Amino acid sequence: MSAIKTAAVIGGGIAGPVTALALRRAGIEATVYEAYEDTADGLGGMLMVAPNGLSALDVVGVHQGLAGQPIHHMVMTDGRGRRMGEFGGLAGLPASQVMWRADLYGAVRERAAAMGVQTVYGKRLAQAEETPAGVTAEFADGTRVTADVLVGADGIRSTVRRLIDPEAPGPRSTGLLGFGAHAKAEVPQARPDTMYFAFGEHAFLGYWPVPDGGTAWFANLPYDEPLSAEQTRATPSAAWMRILREKFAEDVPGRDLLRGTGDEELLTFGGLEILPSVPNWYRGRMVLVGDAAHAPSASSGQGASLAVESAVQLARCLRDIPDVGAAFATYERLRRGRVEKVAAQAAKTNSQKSMGPVATKIMALLMPLATRTFLKPEKIFGWTHRYRIDWDEPVTPA
Repeated sequence: MSAIKTAAVIGGGIAGPVTALALRRAGIEATVYEAYEDTADGLGGMLMVAPNGLSALDVVGVHQGLAGQPIHHMVMTDGRGRRMGEFGGLAGLPASQVMWRADLYGAVRERAAAMGVQTVYGKRLAQAEETPAGVTAEFADGTRVTADVLVGADGIRSTVRRLIDPEAPGPRSTGLLGFGAHAKAEVPQARPDTMYFAFGEHAFLGYWPVPDGGTAWFANLPYDEPLSAEQTRATPSAAWMRILREKFAEDVPGRDLLRGTGDEELLTFGGLEILPSVPNWYRGRMVLVGDAAHAPSASSGQGASLAVESAVQLARCLRDIPDVGAAFATYERLRRGRVEKVAAQAAKTNSQKSMGPVATKIMALLMPLATRTFLKPEKIFGWTHRYRIDWDEPVTPA
């Protein structure tokens, strides 16, 4: 039986409710506090949940409620549509699933509500202080709540991270802007169980056919000025579409996909960001989880999966280790090396997306040989996708 009985979870996105679900399974009563006044239904772009993320979601009972599109293969091409390499799924594992963030959010939120997890909206964290009774969170509206522990699941611009360590790093720009849309155009011979990655001379394009027809795509555009999503949306979609059509004018199939996309269909996500290594994941009775602690850029394909893993591992540690400090230290030991390795690979991928024409041509020459010899799916994805958490296995202190 855990010595921790209650938890205040800050952040009602995906990591927060998953953390509350895992804590509840560990015997800890967790309440989620969300800064915004309402749910985030319908918001956000597309994301991938990898096999390791699906496994972690299964621990909290969410996996069965997901409605994503299975992706069994990944194909890399150059900007002329010439195939550079193909990777299949790993033997014995389910397919990764691509889905709208809103769908994952909805499934997590519904599961949390069904399991009795309370979410309180309009509670923007302002301060937190430890007391003899635990840790007290004070919100911008003046209300206060006390719990045994406070979990920061409040994203890449985490308030809890700043309270734990005022000198903690914030997110950094990758030099790429993110866009996406659904095109009416279809790519000849493209398979619906496959995601395609096209490295053009001026920008990167990912795409996959969707079951109802047409093609979903996302683009990463090198851009010197870091822009937030709000700043990006201040520029009309038609203006961004003109830029994107120009960048992909000579690319296959980017040219046709951009032509087959209406200006009003464009989704603008702003600058892609990555969180540098955070020195302190916890202090006293406060701890970080998900993007608040580790946020690899979207290029990793692992952001949501890693967040769910960390939520489950944190709950196991608090379940089995009576001392809060020892539990947090063990949680960090279980997670830091893995998430920082993923972040390092994502940073490398980001650099490949903005290499320029010369380096892109060199990669197009070398990649086919690499994928035929040493660059195999098991080597690239095995250590991430095969990761499993045994909920029932006791955790011993670090």
